[in-house]
Amino acid sequence: MDFSVKKLASDAGVFFSRAVQFTEEKLGQAEKTELDAHFENLLARADSTKNWTEKILRQTEVLLQPNPGARIEEFLYEKLDKKIPVRNTNADLLGQYMIEAANEFGPGSPYGSTLIKVGETQKQLGGAERDFMHSASVNFLTPLRNFLEGDWRTISKERRLLENRRLDLDACKARLKKAKAAEAKAAAVPDFQETRPRNYILSASASAAEHELRVAQTEFDRQAEVTRLLLEGISSTHMNHLRCLKEFAEAQATYYAQCYQYTLDLQKQLGRFPGTFVVNSPHASSPPVSPTSAATIPVVSAVAGASNNTTTVDSMLNLSDVKPPSSGTRKARVLYDYDAADSSELSLLADELITVYSLPGMDPDWLIAEKGNQKGKVPVTYLELLS
Repeated sequence: MDFSVKKLASDAGVFFSRAVQFTEEKLGQAEKTELDAHFENLLARADSTKNWTEKILRQTEVLLQPNPGARIEEFLYEKLDKKIPVRNTNADLLGQYMIEAANEFGPGSPYGSTLIKVGETQKQLGGAERDFMHSASVNFLTPLRNFLEGDWRTISKERRLLENRRLDLDACKARLKKAKAAEAKAAAVPDFQETRPRNYILSASASAAEHELRVAQTEFDRQAEVTRLLLEGISSTHMNHLRCLKEFAEAQATYYAQCYQYTLDLQKQLGRFPGTFVVNSPHASSPPVSPTSAATIPVVSAVAGASNNTTTVDSMLNLSDVKPPSSGTRKARVLYDYDAADSSELSLLADELITVYSLPGMDPDWLIAEKGNQKGKVPVTYLELLS
């Protein structure tokens, strides 16, 4: 108990000495030991690394999980060391609703079968999103968290110890300076009655202050070296984060490539069913023309034998009467093979170059294509329009 009291009193004295030194430095009444420029650069670099790592971590979490409630729930599961439950993505839910709607409308109907195809694709997109979120969390977010919760905490702890050692060192310097000043003053104006005892006490006080200063300087140098080594380790942290960043980019590229492939396959499936849904109302307007098609594809001004009634262009199209417009045509490259569904369509092979143009009122998802002496309709999704 006696030892604890002594230690408590000693700690209180050290704390008070540091507080006095810190206050006097802020008021400009005490000198402060400055660190060298290289050390200051290391400190600034470490602080910058910590701040930007926190920002990147938070924004990546928002990217992977935009729902703040879900992020809080995952945070609590992680802190409680429990497994995070599998959560359906928005694409999963959309796909599920589409399939359920198709079953109610009739999976054999054109609308129902299309809903099923799109719904299955949405589920594939949801699965790809879950894989990306898991990969990004393990290979990118976890290393960033480990740095903030591990290495950075250690660095912060050692920096606090270094600051305490610096305050102790500066306090010792101040005490030695006062002791030297008192000793010099006593030597200049001696007291003839008690000269020897007082000078002896002042000399002993100066010697004790010098010893404390040497000890404080040694502890400060040792702590500065430990802190320096930790700060120089930030370079290794950057290299580790660089590897994690590459893995994140690869996971993101894989995710978007999968999404592109899934949606491309869906377009292939839907492109085989042109004109499935036709509005038969006598007051219906002509089908809308795609802005891209209207702006970039030459349009034939007239078709022989065409009337102004509500009959669609596709039903009255006579390919033998259709000729390229005098204003010119466009070249297109075929992206992948296409098999014609009937005699009005044109079969295509991947990487072929063909000539295309459009007709007024034509379904914007289709174009007229010419390949040698062959002519027919082709879906736009199978083409890459060239200049």
